[in-house]
Amino acid sequence: MKLSRKEFLAAGAAGLTLAMRRLARAAEQRLPLAFSTLGCPMWDWQKILSFAEANGFAAVEIRGLMGSMDTPSRPEFAPDRIAQTKKDIAAHGLKIACVSSSSAMHEKDPAKRALSLADAKRFIDMASGLGAPYVRVFGNNIDGPRDEIIAQVAAGMHELAEYSEPRGVTVIIESHGDFTDSPTLKQVLTLANSPYAALLWDAHHTYASSHEEPELTVKELGQWIRHTHLKDSVPDGKDRKYVLTGKGDVPVKRQVDALRGIDYKGYYCFEWEKVWHPDLLDPQVAFPDYVRVVSAYLQEPLKRAAS
Repeated sequence: MKLSRKEFLAAGAAGLTLAMRRLARAAEQRLPLAFSTLGCPMWDWQKILSFAEANGFAAVEIRGLMGSMDTPSRPEFAPDRIAQTKKDIAAHGLKIACVSSSSAMHEKDPAKRALSLADAKRFIDMASGLGAPYVRVFGNNIDGPRDEIIAQVAAGMHELAEYSEPRGVTVIIESHGDFTDSPTLKQVLTLANSPYAALLWDAHHTYASSHEEPELTVKELGQWIRHTHLKDSVPDGKDRKYVLTGKGDVPVKRQVDALRGIDYKGYYCFEWEKVWHPDLLDPQVAFPDYVRVVSAYLQEPLKRAAS
């Protein structure tokens, strides 16, 4: 039986719709695991998507691509290609967990501060074009009167939240640098005073740098946590050395369980810092290992504390 052109096109559209629905169902069945592209600095965009899909990840955090941290300038995310890039992400059954900038809100010099805010807005525009929910920024350094710097960081967060709200994006400050303890982060987020200003909990830093137990951090900051960075390490002199998940002394399982205990809905994102530490194991090893270990954590029955 021959089909008319109209019938042929209709059949093709129906087949594509069915395929997309199957992809969406498959994606919904994946655990909420993600990885940051910081861990695969020399992979091209198609390899990132293919590897994520093949290894059970549900999402990817964009933090650099092919050696460039300035991802809004990459051709994959240019205005004339971003729609196709968004289709490619969906075709692999993936989401973008977060778009991470290098913008730091502690800058006091007016010209540097304006540049940092403008750069963050470029990343917000990129995230909006991709349908990504979050853009990461830093507080970074407390160099001067503490309350003054905190107020300055909070003001930057508020300004970016005002910009990101109509674009469907939330700006999230990472627990990083001098902003890793709960009292400081709580003060920033309270002063920022916006539902579009929230927290990226780098659980390694709050534990290793500020020596906070994960249950305390989540109790104090859980209402603001939208995204995570998870990784493990061991002491190495005065510093720390990153190791495969579960092989160090960072309580990653307790961090995961603390989030599960508040019904956290975001991604459990692996940040393997190979850009900054080229001697780390290759992502082909570290990424699947993370899936294996954290999948087991997520599927283990959660023991909730008695109320």
